Amino acid sequence: MGATGPKQVLREPGEATRRVRFGNVEVGGDFVVIAGPCALENQEQVDQAAHAVKSGGGHALRGGAFKPRTSPYTFQGMGEPGLKLLTEAGRRLRMPVVSEIMDAAQLPTLVEYVDVLQVGARNMQNFSLLRALSKIDRPVLLKRGFGATIDEWILAAEYLLDGGNDQVVLCERGIRSFDNTLRNTLDLAGMAYVKQKVKLPILVDPSHSTGLSWLVTPMALAAAAAGADGLLVEVHPTPETALCDGPQALTPQAFDAMMKGVGAVLAATGRRFADVKPLAAVGGVR
Repeated sequence: MGATGPKQVLREPGEATRRVRFGNVEVGGDFVVIAGPCALENQEQVDQAAHAVKSGGGHALRGGAFKPRTSPYTFQGMGEPGLKLLTEAGRRLRMPVVSEIMDAAQLPTLVEYVDVLQVGARNMQNFSLLRALSKIDRPVLLKRGFGATIDEWILAAEYLLDGGNDQVVLCERGIRSFDNTLRNTLDLAGMAYVKQKVKLPILVDPSHSTGLSWLVTPMALAAAAAGADGLLVEVHPTPETALCDGPQALTPQAFDAMMKGVGAVLAATGRRFADVKPLAAVGGVR
């Protein structure tokens, strides 16, 4: 990449993956699963999804309060009331929470509620947002843009580290290709390449990369086998009624089955799920 290439994210020979901690969870060591609904809809949905994630063995709870939708006429999220529901559920179940930020103006609101700020695919190269996030003391989950090269993705992460925030987790969520059979094409080879070249931990999102719930588990198993540090998965108590991305969401029962399968793959490859650390040892969940 030359003189304008990354200076901080690349892995030195023999260097271990950086550990990123939030609440009672650490990403970059044993396998971590972050799960929950694509969009927060109401109290009942959030509570049911949160309990499904917790009982299935998930480590952290995700949910979108501000939704960047292709059409302006589709559900745009609950906003701050949704964040309040997400945070309350996380506190009750002792799970840290993750939600997406779309604009730097939302930063004061989001940092009040969530443990990890997710930068979605559409904002991977929103450089003003990345610079704002580089100045905060809060982990950032950086998704790969659906049209981004690996180099562009790595350099987006470099914006965060260059500004002083080294608490960065990458997420491969599929890219667009010539074939539109699936929602996106999951680039597991690209994930494995980045895992070797970059010192930041990396997750895989099998939900957005396929768009079909029955493909989520096979791709989750493949991601675990390929060396990912964890998963970002969508879970909804009733996907058929979901206001956003229902076809790709797992039911609680399907999430349980996926976790069992992933556990078997991890065991077969000499790995395991991360333990949930005592809250007292890590400062608790906000």
